[in-house]
Amino acid sequence: MPTPPFRADHVGSLLRPRRVADARHANATAAQLHAIEDEEIPALIKMQEDVGLKVVTDGEARRAFWHFDFMGMLEGMDMETRGEGVQFHGTQIPPVHPVINGKLGFPSDHPMLEHFAFVKEHTRVCPKISIPGPSCVHFRTEPADVRPAEYQDPEVLFADIARTYRDAVAAFYAAGCRYLQLDDIFFAYLCDPKQREQRKAMGQDPDWLIDRYAWMLEEAIKDRPQDMVIGMHMCRGNFRSTYAASGGYDAAADAIFNKTSVDVYFMEYDTDRAGGLEPLKLLPKGRKRVMAGFITTKTPELESPDWLRAQFDASSKFVDMDQLGIAPQCGFASTEHGNAITEEDQRRKLELVVKTAEAIWGEA
Repeated sequence: MPTPPFRADHVGSLLRPRRVADARHANATAAQLHAIEDEEIPALIKMQEDVGLKVVTDGEARRAFWHFDFMGMLEGMDMETRGEGVQFHGTQIPPVHPVINGKLGFPSDHPMLEHFAFVKEHTRVCPKISIPGPSCVHFRTEPADVRPAEYQDPEVLFADIARTYRDAVAAFYAAGCRYLQLDDIFFAYLCDPKQREQRKAMGQDPDWLIDRYAWMLEEAIKDRPQDMVIGMHMCRGNFRSTYAASGGYDAAADAIFNKTSVDVYFMEYDTDRAGGLEPLKLLPKGRKRVMAGFITTKTPELESPDWLRAQFDASSKFVDMDQLGIAPQCGFASTEHGNAITEEDQRRKLELVVKTAEAIWGEA
């Protein structure tokens, strides 16, 4: 079985198969939906293998959201539907709100352990699962929805989030996971001037949050076995091909690169909204790798090989080419709604990822 890191990779989510989407819209029972997912996910895995990827996921086909499903399955967290959803560029996500009602914990029967096991059983390459990073529990929960008295002290809350994720990392390892990805996108959000001002208005220092988010992430992963690779994805929102934030990585680069032992960084770089490549110079020399997200999942048009080569040539001014790889800038369906592309567009994008890696490094 191939072992990470790879030169060609992807963030994790894929367009939901039609039968899965139809079953959800028809309000199928949990058992009926689970059976359909079990029938459809092997085809998603095969598609990834067929395009030449050495790492596969279940496309997050069992989830409605990239983050809320996982969070709602934690001890002490619930999801409430009310009011308005999070604002994206020109639209809003469905009005689902995380709430913390009790002491946080990772249950031994968390359903996503089974989700990973299913992928592991159905692939001949490396299975990977993407879960929301620790910062998500804090960033996406409104202060008024943090209800336990003890969690009014953010240091107590952060310590329990870190402990919960430390237990999650150990549980996924025990389930056979050797490549775990944490989608810690809010480091990038905290580089956005508007998002920073929103946090200040809430009485939160964005730079302090970046530091504490890095602390939580490192606490969660620092004791992992040596043969477990940790990936980390950062973007600025992805809902029906729209976005929520803008701004370069400058404010967070030192924290993510030098205050965590993350192995592989998936970094959105498909538009000017991601800022310049200069923050890559803070990546320490060695084994860490950046999967540069020059290929967008938001539109169907294929990036040209010459343009992609030029982007990597520009990146090599700041980081050694041997510490680079390529992946799309985000998932193709961070929620069940999916981006404004077709399954054929999705396949062609993944094929381009593999072909670009083979052209530049001679391997995927």
